[in-house]
Amino acid sequence: MIDLEAHLRAARSAGRKLLVPYVSGGLDDEWVDLVRAFADAGADAIEVGIPFSDPVMDGPTIQEASVVALGRGTTPTSVLHDLRGVADETGVPIVVMTYYNLAYRAGDVRFAQQLAEAGVSGAILPDLPLEEVGPWAEAADRAGVASVLLAAPTAPDERLPCICARSRGFVYAVSLLGVTGERTELAATATVMAERLKAVTDLPVLVGVGISNAAQAVEACAVADGVIMASVLMRMRLEGTSVTDLGAYVASVRRALDEG
Repeated sequence: MIDLEAHLRAARSAGRKLLVPYVSGGLDDEWVDLVRAFADAGADAIEVGIPFSDPVMDGPTIQEASVVALGRGTTPTSVLHDLRGVADETGVPIVVMTYYNLAYRAGDVRFAQQLAEAGVSGAILPDLPLEEVGPWAEAADRAGVASVLLAAPTAPDERLPCICARSRGFVYAVSLLGVTGERTELAATATVMAERLKAVTDLPVLVGVGISNAAQAVEACAVADGVIMASVLMRMRLEGTSVTDLGAYVASVRRALDEG
């Protein structure tokens, strides 16, 4: 299992801006090929969504992808089964994103162990608040799975150090209030949120929610250490964009970040 934080820190130390594209697990028969394509395109980590029927953080595009995946019979077990060996094969860490109901139903210890056995390096559970994260985070720590916490624009300054102290791997800077989805321009709160977090932590700070194209990614990375891109990629896939063309799109974002 790849150490998520060490991997991202090494890339940052080399002067690289971090790019984390998203794939909805179980979306279609080629979803794991998408993971591989994104790794080949220069992703520094890949976020894989385990579909859930009530994805409260997700907007219409990721909701649609989750509905499609669930309609195909996708389960947490099937997603993790398909991911076995992929991180080792690509050399790129995988971070799952899902909701705490799934971890709670399986049990914190069992779910963390299942992630580790699948080679998953980290987990994002956006509906699990800081005040209640302890049992899950402790189980994840023991399993070697980084428990990535989110920081929203509404968080007061005194709360941010607590979030960062408990987060592992990186800190997820939520760029704006609202659900995931494409936006015509980068929210003003995106760079503000990154600045606030970087003032209180040395963990990599990645901006997510609403990063919709290469220009927005570059703009966010003027302050942040990296970006997470999701809805734009899943919209393209739902519209029929091929694995090859989606990989090429991620590669174009990679080039833009490298060129600054």
